[in-house]
Formats: sequence, structure tokens, C-alpha cells
Amino acid sequence: MSTIPAGRHQYILSLINKNGTVNVADLAGELEVSELTIRRDLDQMAKDGLVERTHGGAAARRNLPVEPDYLQKASEFPDEKEAIGKLVATLIEEGDTLYVNSGSTTFEAIRAIVALGKKVTIVTNNIDAIWLCKEQEQIRLILAGGVYRPRSHSVSGSLSSYIVSEVYANKAIIGVDGFSLTAGLSTPVLEEAETTRAMIEHTVGKVIVVACGNKIGVVSNFKTVSLDRVDVLVTDQNGGHIIEQMETPEGLQVLIAEEKI
Repeated sequence: MSTIPAGRHQYILSLINKNGTVNVADLAGELEVSELTIRRDLDQMAKDGLVERTHGGAAARRNLPVEPDYLQKASEFPDEKEAIGKLVATLIEEGDTLYVNSGSTTFEAIRAIVALGKKVTIVTNNIDAIWLCKEQEQIRLILAGGVYRPRSHSVSGSLSSYIVSEVYANKAIIGVDGFSLTAGLSTPVLEEAETTRAMIEHTVGKVIVVACGNKIGVVSNFKTVSLDRVDVLVTDQNGGHIIEQMETPEGLQVLIAEEKI
């Protein structure tokens, strides 16, 4: 077996592509090198964007180069998204001003917040929030203007970012296309990344990311922010299992939403 780092990296990638994950101890035995050498290899491969580091090994990094259609996304993991939304709603307090970006999971968060009956202000580029909030006097809904994108049921771009820049929220509820320990939050659409970044930058309290397990370990084209800007991750049981294996940043709170049986 090659003792050259490039050769080891190629071999490690082939195993990850085949099995999904690798283990430091197993690799050290197979490659006849120290575990410290393997850890250095995996750290470098994670830095190069080739893998996601886990406790004791590494996992495949998945890519999302093209934005999925909203209706397609909305049909995936409906029970998990509903549970995530209900758990997020328990973090909201009377009088909160909330940023909420686009997405099918953030839609469920808005639905759950409305159901609580608390008086809050929601600033969002999620167009579907209109019909959730249209009869709700306790909800002050502020729509971020911009160019409407049917594929995401949202508005985004420089106009949205301008409106967002005029408001400071005390919490942000952020949906993502990709959640990666090394690449941070990402999305396939530049304008969506810009609008979401502006929301996070104008949040003076907790930034709460909502994501099912299929978004964990995914990297898309455009970076929104690094994970050091995220305070809370609310995910499903599958996402919790994946996160358990990863070396998450110190201070990141992970909450697991359990759907009702």
C-alpha cells in the first residue's frame, strides 16, 4: 500500500465512496501507518473539501449543485419537518422579532409559531407565510421584497437584503440546503445566500438552523455563513445520529425533534 499522502488519500476516498464512512483505527491497520498519520490525512482531506470529519473517522461529503423544486422538497420528510417546526416554536417567546428565510422546513416552523398564538413579528422572504398569517392578528408579518422565485416560493436579491438591513431581530430561524462542519451553511442560489446572510448578520440573539438529516454533511455552491454563526441546530432523529458522529463546534446546541407515532 502507498505510503505517499496522495496515494493514501485516493485509497481513503475509494473506501468512503464504497462504504460511506471510514474509521481511523481500521485505516491505520490497512495502510500500516500510525493513527496520528491517518488523523492528519483526514484533517487535510476535510480542509480540502473532500470529506466530513467524524469522531474516529470521516464520512462522505455530499454535493447539491442544483436547487430542488419547492414542491419536491415539501413532499420529502413531512413528519420530520412538522416535528422540527413544533420544537422550534417552543423556543419562541412573546414579543420576539424573528427572521425566517425560505424553505419547506421553515414553513413548518412558521405554521407551528402561528398555532402557539403568541404575539410576534416575523420578517421573512418566504412567500407562503402570507396564507399562514393572513388571519392572525397576533402576527405582525413583514415581507422582504425582491425578485420572486417560483422554484423556491421566495423573494430574494439586493432588494430583500436592503429591507433586511433595516431590521434587527432577536432570533433567526434559518433553513438550509447544506450543513457542513467545514463549509458551513450553503445553498445552490447566490441570491438566497445573500438574503439569508443579511438576516443572520442582523440577528442580535440566537441563530437557529432547521434541517432534516438529509441536509447534514451536504455542501452546495454558495456559502451563507460559517457554523460559528449558528447557535442551535434543530434536526430529526436521523440528523441527530449523523451529528453524534461529527466533531461539532463547541457551543453548538443540537436539539432532536421526535415525530409522533
